Amino acid sequence: MIVKNEVHHIEEAIKSLSFCDEIVVVDGFSTDGTFEKLKSYSQVTVLQHKFKNFTDQRNFSLKQATKDWILILDADERITKALREEILATITNPKGVNGFMIRRQHYFDKKPIRFSGFQTDTTYRLFKNGCVIYDENKLVHEMPIVSGKSAILKEKMPHYSIASTKNFKAKMEQYAFLKAKELHQKGKKTTLWHLTIRPFFKFFFNYFIRLGILDGKEGFQICYLQAYGVYYRYKQLQKINLST
Repeated sequence: MIVKNEVHHIEEAIKSLSFCDEIVVVDGFSTDGTFEKLKSYSQVTVLQHKFKNFTDQRNFSLKQATKDWILILDADERITKALREEILATITNPKGVNGFMIRRQHYFDKKPIRFSGFQTDTTYRLFKNGCVIYDENKLVHEMPIVSGKSAILKEKMPHYSIASTKNFKAKMEQYAFLKAKELHQKGKKTTLWHLTIRPFFKFFFNYFIRLGILDGKEGFQICYLQAYGVYYRYKQLQKINLST
């Protein structure tokens, strides 16, 4: 696990990993008591490493794992009993597969989000040790490079990704800033289209085409903030380009 300021999530996350042979958590120098809470768990190896970006933190954490298989979990994700059983059965007989993706069920507070662009969300979370490294060119929405075959597990993983609109907005801004840095490194520029049409299209696509409208007021808030994240990304890119 990589964490920063996740004191409200960490206990349930650690509980859901009780079946693991080792639990390694890399803390990005939390200021809310997360590190201190982690230190109280005898079964957890906790390290602190300065957060540069998600990819750097992921790759550092991978180097700490000593067992044959690595399961990656974010603090706001949970491993259910059914998923745990599938994971254990899978690593017993992986059938030559080195990397597994897991589908996620998102929640806004305690309400399940069925649409809003999240219905097809799948992420790599289970790897054979030594067969994965994260692409250093991706600073956010990090992308693993897996040696060998990949597959998708059947069971879904609960993802309590949105505690409130304030929380989700902060996430969108963090991701957007890192994405802006990534785009700057690629020499990209901000245009009027990026600040107007692209955010509008993001909202329209997720709210109407991907049926965010069916998620009620939470769906509207999610789709609006996703569009805001696109706007904020290119506004930050504009600022970075002007300052360099």
